[in-house]
Amino acid sequence: MITLHIENQQGEARSIEVEPTGSLMEAIRANGFPELQALCGGCCSCATCHVVIEPKFLAGLPAMSDDEDDLLDGSDHREESSRLSCQVPLTGEMDGLKLRIAVMD
Repeated sequence: MITLHIENQQGEARSIEVEPTGSLMEAIRANGFPELQALCGGCCSCATCHVVIEPKFLAGLPAMSDDEDDLLDGSDHREESSRLSCQVPLTGEMDGLKLRIAVMD
């Protein structure tokens, strides 16, 4: 099990424990964060699973694809540490990861 620290769009923080399998998007949705819409179901085609990762955790994540980068470019709320949670696979090294669910356009 790994622990993820998640802040919702209202600024409320909650920690969850999950198995390090699947994607970050799946873990967030399965643990009661309905504002993470993920309308495309994880196909990297909608950007409704936009999260802002605490910068110190970025180096341990896989590189961003061109498709992910293009989708995030369309958001008025993109930040330097923005990612699409559907494109971030969970691993044991992510224990303690902190993120904020981004405001949707």
